[in-house]
Amino acid sequence: MADTSQRAKANMEVVLEEACRSLPHGGDHAVRAFIAQRLTDAVQAGRTTLGELGIVARKALADYQHHC
Repeated sequence: MADTSQRAKANMEVVLEEACRSLPHGGDHAVRAFIAQRLTDAVQAGRTTLGELGIVARKALADYQHHC
């Protein structure tokens, strides 16, 4: 279980950085926190692969930009 949690955390970090790469200065705290919360929710729901989390992160970024 610990290995899965560590892998999920590492995957979350990778996709967060990828999602924020196009933002000025890598994104501010608010957008990063918004995406991170969506990623955390996804992991808790069992979605832990890079592909799954990448989709979640990109959708979260689009949602955030749409609402701002």
